[in-house]
Amino acid sequence: MAPYESDDATAAAQEDDAPSGRRKAARYAVPVAVVGVAAATIGLVPALADSGDPALPKITAQQLIDKIAKSDVQRLSGTVKVSTDLGLPNLGGLESSLASGAVRGGDGSSADPESHLTELVSGTHTLRVAADGPDRQKLSLLESGAEYSMIHDGKDVWGYDSKTNEVYHGTAAASAGGHRAEPPATPKDFADEALKAVDGTTSVTVDGTAQVAGRDAYKLLIKPKQSGTTVGAISIAVDARTGMPLKFTLTPRSGGAAVLDAGFTQVSFARPAASTFDFTPPKGAKVTEEKDGRKAPEHAPRAGGEDFAKGLGGAHGPQGAHGPKVLGEGWTSIATFDTGAKGGVPSGSRGGRLGGFLGSLGDQVSGKFGKGTVFSTRLVNALITDDGKVYAGAVAKDALVKAADQGK
Repeated sequence: MAPYESDDATAAAQEDDAPSGRRKAARYAVPVAVVGVAAATIGLVPALADSGDPALPKITAQQLIDKIAKSDVQRLSGTVKVSTDLGLPNLGGLESSLASGAVRGGDGSSADPESHLTELVSGTHTLRVAADGPDRQKLSLLESGAEYSMIHDGKDVWGYDSKTNEVYHGTAAASAGGHRAEPPATPKDFADEALKAVDGTTSVTVDGTAQVAGRDAYKLLIKPKQSGTTVGAISIAVDARTGMPLKFTLTPRSGGAAVLDAGFTQVSFARPAASTFDFTPPKGAKVTEEKDGRKAPEHAPRAGGEDFAKGLGGAHGPQGAHGPKVLGEGWTSIATFDTGAKGGVPSGSRGGRLGGFLGSLGDQVSGKFGKGTVFSTRLVNALITDDGKVYAGAVAKDALVKAADQGK
């Protein structure tokens, strides 16, 4: 039996302007790092929804999911508001220092798109996005008096940090077949990941209609059936004409403000001006070329599932990991891997100021596995044991301790 639920199982909708097939996504995004190893998440602030709910033809949850899957938007431009509320403490200057260190990762340039956008893990931001087919995309992060832009134009990928006047130049990894056009960090990116989690442990319904960025949309509601997850619900506003998600909201089971909310405040599906994707390094800018054949990233690790596990234990996670594996199923699954590092989280004189600070953020726990530290957010929690193992997932602290005990 399909896991989808709807109040009207016989309703149908006319698929309009949706080309057959679905093209493989070409993601030229940046990996996201979170202070410590507690979580990896980026989010977008609530889109400014227009008042009034439009009257649209009835549609079932399965039909709406199919409409998203068949959506093949090739051209767009728009503005997205960015906000994340993981419940992390205000780290002040230390947070800036750590972010700066992450920014200088990769090839050592503040414009390197592999590590620049780490600031999206907290606070409120504005993004401008544009796309014209599979080979031309642009994403700009607007800051106070500064701007960071990532431009994909043919084989070239450029990153430009106006604050430091630094430029990064790389090449897009060759890929066969077609590519989805819209740039990363849009509601569709998050919706695609959420829909991968839909299975028998999930309830999916159509929750009415809405207007987002001036466009009529259906609302898809995704809710875990399992009680052990920290995820409360996911709401996706889907453009009624194109099938492209316009707004994505993830709320925690604990209630309160959304942890992750992705939405356009303005969007157009007209072809952007060709000049949008032109880039020439400014006079006097420091230009860094990619090194050792490392290509610009094609996608970013995301919170939840296999990508989350890879984000913690793969190339951008703790080094020396023996490879992650997933325990359990559905929304209560836990990613675990062995870092190979003994001694747990550094603290006191052994860890210096930074180690001591990180240790103070976690809760000390013990069990059959021994001792460890749990780092908690409003969505993702992670247990680091003193013998170097990590257990992480959208589950409560007790579930991580139980998983560690069973791993002994």
